[in-house]
Amino acid sequence: MTLSLYIQPLSTVTGPQAVEGDAIRLGGSMVYANLFAVIVRDGAQIVSREMASAHEMNGALSDLPGELVDEGASQWANLQKVHAPLQCGERTIRLDQPQVMGILNVTPDSFSDGGKFMDDEGAMQEQAARMHEAGAAIIDIGGESTRPGAAAVWEGDEIKRVVPAIEYCTRMGAAVSVDTRRPAVMQAALDAGAHVINDVSALRHDPGSLNFAATSGRPVILMHAPGPSADAAERLHDDGSYTSVIFDVFDWLKERRDAAVAAGVARENIILDPGIGFGKNVADNLNLLNALPLFHALGQPLLLGASRKRMIGALSNEVAAHQRLGGSLALAQLGMDAGYHMLRVHDVFETVQARNVWRGLRDAALTDFRSLPS
Repeated sequence: MTLSLYIQPLSTVTGPQAVEGDAIRLGGSMVYANLFAVIVRDGAQIVSREMASAHEMNGALSDLPGELVDEGASQWANLQKVHAPLQCGERTIRLDQPQVMGILNVTPDSFSDGGKFMDDEGAMQEQAARMHEAGAAIIDIGGESTRPGAAAVWEGDEIKRVVPAIEYCTRMGAAVSVDTRRPAVMQAALDAGAHVINDVSALRHDPGSLNFAATSGRPVILMHAPGPSADAAERLHDDGSYTSVIFDVFDWLKERRDAAVAAGVARENIILDPGIGFGKNVADNLNLLNALPLFHALGQPLLLGASRKRMIGALSNEVAAHQRLGGSLALAQLGMDAGYHMLRVHDVFETVQARNVWRGLRDAALTDFRSLPS
């Protein structure tokens, strides 16, 4: 019997004072959780599920099978872990509030912009400046489309696409991540000034990726995608069958986190992304989104990339990608409510505005003690 453990936050509160301190701060964010499910799984079968408040957690953890005691202590500590800021050149990106990552695709076949930022350098620069001025903490630049059905890209072409955009963004003082699966592109991007590696294959595509990420010393984003990593990017959407999408994605990200650490990537440099839309149908995505707080138990900063995704269209009379702002903002708020540290989005101005209003509400909740007895 091989047992797996999951400590899943079930409910949040405006602040610890709302429940007389019976809550924890999730991942160093502005979100507080007070009720949890302690779930034990044997293969695909859930064998136990106990609910406990924060104050009751020590008792719940002491009731675990002996082989899960250490894992329980680790996940409980991970849920409360405060993450250090990301240092991106001269820019320091704090992770105690949601940060917005702006998407800049320099590809001919992006699902969201149709390639206009690759073909028109002026349009690319204008879009980059617009996102930077609107408050994007990071601009994420990609030269290979990862939508289903996208054509494969030669790494030389990918480098030619991303390097000018990276150089422009860094010249205007932006922090930059490169969205790529290839070490040669990673190297060219870092040489051009990029600060973060964002790999949708979670460093599986190329055997040299793990070592490159480790020796680079840069933050790296590992995203869940169930398909094989060695083929065209569209294959990352394959093989999306799950016994439980929530727990299967958790286990997969845990394995990739541990593989990266074993290869020499510093633990504090690993950011995890549950991969909304990659190898997941609408029901899978909805289940995963409803369980977003669970992934704090992995002990890493978390990124949510749900902007303009196909599931929004599926729930909205199949509206086109550029008409999915409302759904994108709804999912961004869901990520904020789950304590996610980064939101990867197309619509930076609107998402930053939503974040700022959300932040104001959180600040007010934490500082309003008038209802408490003196």
